[in-house]
Amino acid sequence: MSDLGFQPQDEVPSEARARSGLRPFLRWEILLFVLLGGTIAFGAAVSPYFLESTNLFFICSNVGEVAIMALPLTLIVVTGEIDLSVGSMLGLTGVLMAELFKHGWPIWPAMLAAVVLGIVLGAFNGFLVTRIGLPSLAVTIGTLTLYRGIAQGILPTDTIGGFPTYLTNIGVVPIPGTHFPYSIAFFAVLAIVFAVVLHATPLGRAIFAIGAGQEAAFFAGIRVKRVKFWLYVLSGMMCGLAGVLWSLRFASARYDSGTGQELFVVTIVLLGGVSIFGGRGTIAGVVVAVAVLGCLQTALTADLIPAQDQNIVVGALLVASVIVPNAGELYRRGRARLRSAGARRHAAAVQTDD
Repeated sequence: MSDLGFQPQDEVPSEARARSGLRPFLRWEILLFVLLGGTIAFGAAVSPYFLESTNLFFICSNVGEVAIMALPLTLIVVTGEIDLSVGSMLGLTGVLMAELFKHGWPIWPAMLAAVVLGIVLGAFNGFLVTRIGLPSLAVTIGTLTLYRGIAQGILPTDTIGGFPTYLTNIGVVPIPGTHFPYSIAFFAVLAIVFAVVLHATPLGRAIFAIGAGQEAAFFAGIRVKRVKFWLYVLSGMMCGLAGVLWSLRFASARYDSGTGQELFVVTIVLLGGVSIFGGRGTIAGVVVAVAVLGCLQTALTADLIPAQDQNIVVGALLVASVIVPNAGELYRRGRARLRSAGARRHAAAVQTDD
């Protein structure tokens, strides 16, 4: 067995192997394509410029960094865990890069330091979840506030800018010969890598096995804690990259950069069909969900919908993403609870009769 904690395919539980296969036409993904088509039609109806090729750049740039952070979160959620600190890690890593640059560091080492900080932050999350044994929801809600507070302590009110123009242009200028921003190019390459890892490697099968049943995965020889820990480290690294790209796109860094973006990241993952209970999901679904959210945000903005009302729509999508694809699982769990309660009542009645 590898030191990373996974094993050859024939040793991974069969349920995980069945769930980890590439299935390009899953029902939920078909529904996502229908939703994407409806969103594009809505955008075209509210703005004559929505379907223009130049608008593609703005659609993609709005979700580039969020999409990057959604990839490692997909793997984390498949294992049955969560990371709600992604927006705060984005903000803190961007602040560190800006502060180091302000104090004379060359921009490239400052950018590297931001990514390294993301790795450290992710490792801290992973340590609390896997080694201390705390619930990931509670841990990452706590570090969401902690990391944001540290960023505010470093940069209370100021905005740091002045980054080299050739780097800030990557956020406002498309890739030559295309209408795509550089952040989406990074996302596209990373999505391919994550898809191969999740759906075509022993590590991916181990991730699905953990989500399908941690105890069974452990007895199958998978080092559950180690796999989860490194997934949190990976999440921190991708948030560091997102923090760098975010700061360069806005040509400045603030302590509140990325505030609330965890809502959009989680929405993308769950809208992409990843089960909140773990054990099920595809990178392909997450990629389509990125397109849906990007088109929806741009269409709502074109229709002059206020930002707070847009959050209502995104929140409704998040709730629907939890309920609809997991309706069967929720029903089965409800039936199981009812049967268990009935059995207890029957046992109590028998004891009373005796």
